[in-house]
Amino acid sequence: MKFKKAYLILLIIPLLSFTMAHKYYLSLTQIEYRSELKSVQITINVFMDDIEEALNKDYKINLQLTTKNELKNNDDYFIKYLNKKLHFKIDDISKKFNYIGKEYDGDLVYFYLEIEDINTLNSIEITNKILTTHFPDQQNLVKSKVKKKHKSILLDAKNDKGLLKF
Repeated sequence: MKFKKAYLILLIIPLLSFTMAHKYYLSLTQIEYRSELKSVQITINVFMDDIEEALNKDYKINLQLTTKNELKNNDDYFIKYLNKKLHFKIDDISKKFNYIGKEYDGDLVYFYLEIEDINTLNSIEITNKILTTHFPDQQNLVKSKVKKKHKSILLDAKNDKGLLKF
């Protein structure tokens, strides 16, 4: 009888390990300089549940993204949050971004931003603190394309600032 119990336990433990999902905390920021438009175009994608949890806690709201009860003014909260957590310097000069909008795709939220009136671009300094307050394991990958050169940097809670030179 003891043998059967031990055998059953040894069989169940490995099965339980497959049911426990590992949670990844990763955002992707893609930056592209469009010289013909004199603009830096930025796309950020984050997991919807993570950004919703962060904003709900920070602003004491209940966004309820992708539901019929979703807050009508949710862009106001997204803009406020992104302005607080995301900063850019182009060639050592601080630049504000314009919030173009957002889009939901599955379990991701895509944010579209733009920095206008950029005649030349030799370096981008980015500070990215998106979700690092609420998720200590959060990593923010930044990929860029400028003058046919591709550069990337991985930022996190301890190292939230990076410099990309072209």
